[in-house]
Amino acid sequence: MPRHGRPPELRREYERLLGLVLILCVLGAIWVYSASSSEAILKDGSNGTEYLLRYVMFGGLGFALLAASSRYGVAFVRGITVPVMIASLVLCMAVVLPGIGKQVNGAYRWLGGGPLTFQPSELAKFAMIAFLALRLSRRRRPMRTLGDLRIELLTLGLLIAIVAGVQRDLGTAIVIVGAAVCVLITAGMPGRFFLPIGAAAGFAALVLVAMHPYRIARLTSFLSPSTDASGTGYQAIQGQIAIGSGGMLGNGLGNSVQKADWLPEAHTDFILAVVGEELGAIGILMLLVLYAGIAYTGLRIADRTRGTYQKLLAVGITGVIICQAMLNVWVVLGIFPLTGVPLPFISYGGTNLMVLLGAVGILLNIARGTPYLEPAPEPEDDPRGRARGPVRDERPGAVRGRRAPAGPRPARRPAYASARAQDRGPARASRFPGDAEDVRDRSRRDGGARGAGAGRRRRAS
Repeated sequence: MPRHGRPPELRREYERLLGLVLILCVLGAIWVYSASSSEAILKDGSNGTEYLLRYVMFGGLGFALLAASSRYGVAFVRGITVPVMIASLVLCMAVVLPGIGKQVNGAYRWLGGGPLTFQPSELAKFAMIAFLALRLSRRRRPMRTLGDLRIELLTLGLLIAIVAGVQRDLGTAIVIVGAAVCVLITAGMPGRFFLPIGAAAGFAALVLVAMHPYRIARLTSFLSPSTDASGTGYQAIQGQIAIGSGGMLGNGLGNSVQKADWLPEAHTDFILAVVGEELGAIGILMLLVLYAGIAYTGLRIADRTRGTYQKLLAVGITGVIICQAMLNVWVVLGIFPLTGVPLPFISYGGTNLMVLLGAVGILLNIARGTPYLEPAPEPEDDPRGRARGPVRDERPGAVRGRRAPAGPRPARRPAYASARAQDRGPARASRFPGDAEDVRDRSRRDGGARGAGAGRRRRAS
């Protein structure tokens, strides 16, 4: 059971999010074994549990990260955001170095060798979100021009150029852009900024596609897969055959045919096709409901939490998970060109699974109830973002327009005293508390003198 030190209104979100992630991980272990065992048994005669054991190992490490980050995640991540962002950029560029990076299917995305590899772009996704949340939560003025976001946009553009250009990982770049847009919208970025940013992003996407011929071939096969059914369109066609053969209710768990030797990357990027063949459209719909539950819970945590940094971080983490899931589903269903993006918590991928579980732990830490991490606004700052002018010195004898020195200010007269003074007559109310009695006594003396003079004039007449 979770601890009871967090606000009561987030206890339900805490338990719901943890339950959804546990269900997805259990389903992921089942389908990783189902999608990978047949090919392994047919090729080398093994028992087919290799990828299942790896999934369980990386899942155990991920849940250890989840447990740690659910207790100290937000404050710790805020303190190391900038160093982790710099380290992520360096590691993403290091994948092209000989002896350090590892090339798979023409892409440079991994560090290390053998069974132990690390994909730095997975860490860079959440490092970028944490960096944007940190920068935008420190703002004290509204965004008026694109120049106000120059550091954020330049850092985002640099990361996208490295991931999509150097690593040739356009799918991860799309996920980063989608999550970053969610954070910027939540932070209050004006809608007029989207036109120039969208135009620049579209031009950059065209350049990145034109730089590599295989991306042009993928785009062509997406528009017409049958033109190269045995080449660039082969994986997309086999995935759609698997989903189509499953129908509404599927062929039964473990009874997929396409996973044996026809569907490439059946246990990673195209594991949804195996789900569709074995459990049918009902199985795919079940996964979509689970992801919708994560989206609803994450946004509800962001809405109810305290502090701007926590809100932006919760929106960003939720945005990464949902954007990645949507992109994978679109690719498998043939709605989007082929990209190498795994299905969150379901596909096999050690780095992706561990980083996702660590990020979910941060969401759970936010749901526990974390204190404000950003400094309070300065006294000179207006709540609407406009800087106030200098405080005038209102002491008697002070030079007009001079800023008041540090120290206790003169006592101000309460509003109700001013109203009472106005009700008694035309006498001008003073700003000092002691003047109210003087004005009242002076009015009484003047009134008494005028009354005595009028009486003497009546008696003389």
